Amino acid sequence: MRDSILPLRADALRYSVDGRALIDGVSLTIEPGAFAVVLGPNGAGKSLLLRLLHGMLSPTSGKVTWANGVNGDLRRRQAMVFQRPVLLRRSVEANIAYALGALGVPRRQRADMIDLALTRAGLEDSRRVQARLLSVGEQQRLTVARALACEPDIMFLDEPTASLDPASVQRIETLLSDANARGMAVVLVTHDVGQARRLGRDIVFLHGGRLAEQSSADAFFDTPRSRVARAYLAGEIIV
Repeated sequence: MRDSILPLRADALRYSVDGRALIDGVSLTIEPGAFAVVLGPNGAGKSLLLRLLHGMLSPTSGKVTWANGVNGDLRRRQAMVFQRPVLLRRSVEANIAYALGALGVPRRQRADMIDLALTRAGLEDSRRVQARLLSVGEQQRLTVARALACEPDIMFLDEPTASLDPASVQRIETLLSDANARGMAVVLVTHDVGQARRLGRDIVFLHGGRLAEQSSADAFFDTPRSRVARAYLAGEIIV
């Protein structure tokens, strides 16, 4: 079994634009096998934090470190899923095959990995359909399945079920829960408190670019420590 690139540690992350701090002094740790949900009002910095952790953006100050340091294998062992599906103009199975090929998976091993990914996602009967002809819910399911097929140590997801129908939400939540049960860490940004309650074991709550609270899901929902978290859970407007 390979060593995990986790834990991930963010130390005093700061990200500024034109002198304005959009992420300000955030420190946190993501352990192997974690399921962390990032909550907060609009403009809190949730998506920015995800991109900083994933390495899509470089912090103005502070740092992100991994268990095995920064090396050539690091990017290959994490995945990112966005709110809108990003798919290639090719078939469902070819989308997954391309991702596996980009990782250097030998061609002879890809067929079984593709079959497993499609079965888990419930897309085995659509394997030869052009990916962009799928429904939006199916497209997002394919996006998640493609990322999972690459067997990352950690997956970052930025509101992957926003605006999807309930059946699609449930299917994607099941995919993530099952992958987490197999040992993959998940960091999920969502605006859906119900989804956070269903999936999260740890909650990261942001407000104004700062880490207002980080705790277990049970503690956060039962006895939130910060005023802004209490107001958020009560449905109040937070500015």
